[in-house]
Amino acid sequence: MEPLANEIRPKSLDEFVGQTHLVGPEKPVRLAIEQGHIFSFVLWGTPGTGKTTLARIYANAIKAEFYELSAVSAGKEDIRQIVKTPTIDGRPRVLFLDEIHRFNKAQQDFLLPFVENGQLVLIGATTENPSFEVIPALLSRLRVFVLEEFSDADMGAIIDRTGFELDDVSKQWLIEMANGDARQAITMIENTSRLYDSITLETLKETLQSKFLRYDKKGEEHYNVISAFIKSMRASKPDAAMYYLARMLESGEDPKFIARRMVIFASEDIGVAQPTALVVANAVFQAVTTIGMPECTLNLAHGVTYLANAAKDRSATNAIGAAMEDAKKLGNLPVPMKIRNAPTKLMKDLGYGKDEGNDPDGDLLPEKLRGRKYFD
Repeated sequence: MEPLANEIRPKSLDEFVGQTHLVGPEKPVRLAIEQGHIFSFVLWGTPGTGKTTLARIYANAIKAEFYELSAVSAGKEDIRQIVKTPTIDGRPRVLFLDEIHRFNKAQQDFLLPFVENGQLVLIGATTENPSFEVIPALLSRLRVFVLEEFSDADMGAIIDRTGFELDDVSKQWLIEMANGDARQAITMIENTSRLYDSITLETLKETLQSKFLRYDKKGEEHYNVISAFIKSMRASKPDAAMYYLARMLESGEDPKFIARRMVIFASEDIGVAQPTALVVANAVFQAVTTIGMPECTLNLAHGVTYLANAAKDRSATNAIGAAMEDAKKLGNLPVPMKIRNAPTKLMKDLGYGKDEGNDPDGDLLPEKLRGRKYFD
């Protein structure tokens, strides 16, 4: 039976919901599709944000032969077979490579010449920052488009497309549960409809707890467990954090993905309360990169124990967030004269660099931000 998500998949941009920064009027993906511009690109975003759908719409627009592979299971031979396959009337070959970040360096090196010489139009899909996982030579030949999680309004429209009627309460619960992931919402509706006579708040909740519903470890469950992992460390619960670490490792999660989140956590949640946390997290990441599985599980366990038990302080995280909001909102405010660079005599005479920031009681912020405090 064809999954519901495939049945209702949009066939054109007119049916596509969301991602208006990419497919709205005069936006880059829409222009590329409307003009038939042939180029390779990466779609970077969380699960269920329309990466596969956009790839298919694009391939159809340029009248390409569409090939879809998952980097988890595909290899060099799969790519070689696609390139060997004769094209019809010289149509371009579009290779949609899901989870491109799971291709290793050797596989990406093998793929590179086919993208360079135009034998393949590559569309990569990834939930990971491509600058970390895609080799520079390949990345330099790809345009990167970032997909955002669907808004509540977008999710509501997608739920309506399924053809199932939900009351307002059930619909809102489903929107909040799916957290911007259209595939998860559609899967919940599909499985609830198979298990129960009607879709209500109660039957949705029952389905969520049912063993019938198995989330793809590469998709929704991936994000559920990493979220639980981070929140367990944040709550200083090392036992829970260790369990979720084990869950991820047992499901085949990339250990570098876990270690990278630990480095972020060390600054985001521990910060100045225990500065050595960043040193430890970086050491764990380096160890994981150097040693690999299965031995690096010991390095991860060591790091998780340390981070979960560390004191927590989000003041640096909150401060940079507030400062960036001001920088975005207020633009390039003039730097106070007394702390400007003064490389010439004229600039010194004009008051540049007058006290060089040596006044501990002075306010060195721009005039519009005098007295602004980013740290509580």
